[in-house]
Amino acid sequence: MGVDNDLEAIRRLMFAGTRIDGAYYLYARRRGIKENALTLLYALDGGEPRTQTQLCAEWLIPKTTINTNVRELKQAGLVELCAMPHSREKAVRLTEKGKAFAEEVLKQVYEVERRAIEATLERYSREFVDAMDCFADALCAGFDREAGERPDGESEGFHER
Repeated sequence: MGVDNDLEAIRRLMFAGTRIDGAYYLYARRRGIKENALTLLYALDGGEPRTQTQLCAEWLIPKTTINTNVRELKQAGLVELCAMPHSREKAVRLTEKGKAFAEEVLKQVYEVERRAIEATLERYSREFVDAMDCFADALCAGFDREAGERPDGESEGFHER
């Protein structure tokens, strides 16, 4: 594969990622939910409480945005803060009302995702997922090496799993 073909492949991947992000954004907007609130519901729907620091690192959402969304969802009775063992930071978890709301909102998301992955895996093997993961790991590691430390001297990775 030549450099031009590599650039073409990378652009196609980046555009696909943008379209995927856009699909979630438009879904949230059509449901009258902030995009990052949808992401927060998605992240918490696994059942495990997450600290705001964990949510920021895992979903690449700025701390102030997470804080705002948590505050709004808490006021709506959808999330609550709970103590974490061995930590001063409180974790966020869905309330019963939040679980019901997340189930209602995410039901369609999960169904669309399921149909999309089925259609993709009919055409491509499961290695497609591994390949995307590998590309993301290599890209993030490369940016970590290139970017180095932040101007304030702190080190921050582009990718944490």
